[in-house]
Amino acid sequence: MRNVTSNRLGLLSILCGLASIVLVGVAVWGFRQGGWPWPQSYRLATWGTWAALAGCLAALAGLAAWLRNRKGGGAAVLLGLVLSLPVAGMSVAFDLAARMTPPINDISTDTQDPPVFWFTVTPTDYPPANAEPQSAAYPAVRPLELDLSFDDAFGLALALVEERGWQVLSADPDESQIEAIATSRLFGFQDEVAIRVTETDTGTRIDMRSRSRLGQVDRGANARRIVAFLSDLEARS
Repeated sequence: MRNVTSNRLGLLSILCGLASIVLVGVAVWGFRQGGWPWPQSYRLATWGTWAALAGCLAALAGLAAWLRNRKGGGAAVLLGLVLSLPVAGMSVAFDLAARMTPPINDISTDTQDPPVFWFTVTPTDYPPANAEPQSAAYPAVRPLELDLSFDDAFGLALALVEERGWQVLSADPDESQIEAIATSRLFGFQDEVAIRVTETDTGTRIDMRSRSRLGQVDRGANARRIVAFLSDLEARS
């Protein structure tokens, strides 16, 4: 005998899961390729999130109904859960990251004398108010000391920037700085990066600044970028 409740909830979860994937996919396409303003894409992605959460709830309810008599509907429920979980999980992680990181979007290894953007669209200064929350939240964001000559350190940093696929805006040894644009994988958010190479008595010091162009909260993305880049740079030196 068929489990009507489980089958219906499974079908509902499948439809919600498919809708969530389509909505988020269209939102990403619209922002990256269609030139949609971020609020419009964000609104569409939010609808996708609600659809995914509804799909998860319907799938869980369907699973409970199926467990009562184990008669049909199990496959539809599982498929609905599989289709709904990616967008739901991504959205939950996105929200948790926003709650667990400070509401800042400009990070620098040197908060007293941060690298200055010269070639970006909006070359603003590092906000002094960011220094304290940044230090508390991201203690691993600090300058990198290398036992390398200036030319070797600059060339190594530039090669790593290019390897990451960042768009190089400027790479002038006379200015001791590299400026680039890093683009996120999903929505294609553009973050501005400045890498400063300074000669020291023992070699060189690398400072780095990363700033989001869009929004006031970066969910830790800029700090992660700096730590990952400098860790890779140190490993290759």
